[in-house]
Amino acid sequence: MEAVALSAAQRNRDLAGMAERELDVLVVGGGVVGAGCALDAVTRGLSTALVEARDWASGTSSRSSKLMHGGLRYLEQFEFGLVAESLRERGLLLQRIAPHLVHPVQFLYPLKHRIWERPYVGSGLILYDTMGLTSGTARGVPHHKHLTRRGALKVAPGLKKSSLIGAVQYYDGQVDDARHTMSVVRTAASYGALVANRARVVDYLREGEQVVGALVEDLMTGATREVRAKVVINSTGVWTDDTQQLADTRGEFHVRTSKGVHFTVPRDRIPIDTGLILRTEKSVLFVIPWGRHWLIGTTDTDWELDKARPAATATDIEYLLEHVNRVLVNPLTEADIEGVYVGLRPLVAGTAESTSKLSRDHSVASPVPGMVVVAGGKYTTYRKMAEDTVDLAVRALDQENVPESPTKDVPLVGADGYKALWNQRHELAEAWGLHVHRIEHLLNRYGSLIFELLRLVAQDRGLAEPLPGADDYLRVEAVYAASHEGALHLDDVLARRTRAYFETFSRGVQAAPDAARLMGEVLGWTDVDVDREVAAYEQAIEADRKAQEAPDDAAADAARLVAVDLG
Repeated sequence: MEAVALSAAQRNRDLAGMAERELDVLVVGGGVVGAGCALDAVTRGLSTALVEARDWASGTSSRSSKLMHGGLRYLEQFEFGLVAESLRERGLLLQRIAPHLVHPVQFLYPLKHRIWERPYVGSGLILYDTMGLTSGTARGVPHHKHLTRRGALKVAPGLKKSSLIGAVQYYDGQVDDARHTMSVVRTAASYGALVANRARVVDYLREGEQVVGALVEDLMTGATREVRAKVVINSTGVWTDDTQQLADTRGEFHVRTSKGVHFTVPRDRIPIDTGLILRTEKSVLFVIPWGRHWLIGTTDTDWELDKARPAATATDIEYLLEHVNRVLVNPLTEADIEGVYVGLRPLVAGTAESTSKLSRDHSVASPVPGMVVVAGGKYTTYRKMAEDTVDLAVRALDQENVPESPTKDVPLVGADGYKALWNQRHELAEAWGLHVHRIEHLLNRYGSLIFELLRLVAQDRGLAEPLPGADDYLRVEAVYAASHEGALHLDDVLARRTRAYFETFSRGVQAAPDAARLMGEVLGWTDVDVDREVAAYEQAIEADRKAQEAPDDAAADAARLVAVDLG
């Protein structure tokens, strides 16, 4: 398989191609589950298309806690099946599907109660590790271990001595969610799926009761096309209820939306050598190592306002600061915060009063003939969710000899050869004239596709320079995002292809002019286009900051919606 470039030209060809014949499967929604459905369907030999109204992963799938984890806390809720499934998927991702994008991450679980808590937590982690070993894939991470208070404070000297009497150390997986989702899309395209972002379904096509496709609007041109398919898969996450209504059905289940807020601080603000997982009165709080930063989150509250641009409030940020500062020797302040991002969890609605008590398990149904809907779940289990969804779609197709899902054995673009190249990173650095740190950075974002970027650098050494104000990223990455990764707007690059949006104190504003010019050279932007993109991005960041000063969701939503949306 040769990796297809997600370029503007490819997008236009694929949009035209979708309308030329009846497809087996049309997937609506370009988050991780929709991307997974497209990959699952096309690798079974089904003609497949995938459309996304905004950018790949622009909703929930770019705003998670960035963990590929089993869900340790779900053991307390007796959701053993969900945990076992998640651990199996974690192992596949770490070792086979995406070893360049998913890596082990270490956590410290501080113990506060003598006598009962250590055996209680320890038995849970024994079960967690054992499930990881017996899930059908190797665990992929080290076994947990117990630490005394002295031992815990050696690895986490920034913790208050009074905040723990000991600790348990364990491992999970970590991922750049937006990059991973885009890679799933690109892999699907490389196997023959037709894929287009900024392509919105405005209506479903019907023949009697049967859904037979969708009317798709190209948001870059305003043109609409009829895309006909034997089965339409609705994988729109928090928009599930809205998109079901287009098909004149209330559906067999409904999605309840939960808001999760995270913020980042520089790595040197918290002098510890491991991630943390802390209990709160409502759920858990993670302090997650993220390159030169810490990711701190999350909240878990109902959200019923704008789904495309959910907003954090001053109350959300105060909640996170209050809880993390309970254990830190040197408390964090708002001045330490580099960036903030907000994600919405699509939870299958139930009777629980609190969203934190709703199951993260997924549901699949066919509410009307010709349509399959998937909702709920958690990021880690996206592949299994996609498999279950396409299984139901295959039954609706009524075709003989459609193979079972092969995706357990389908590595994503960039995975093949990654481990060998990682071992050769010093030689690569010398051969291409880059610091080994830069080679490591590129390998852990692009895997074996690194040579596509290195060849661009060889043609223009200026592309080896860092983006202004976002020096973890090279200028070549902005070019490559537009030429190979489907980026069509500046926000796509600064918020998702790179993470300058929440990793820098300027929230990507300093990098915006240079990144826009680099994108513009690929996409054919005029100076007016470049200026418009930069202005829209700056306005969005200013709206974010205003929202984060608001006391409640309604005020924050109103402040956030002031910004212009370029679509």
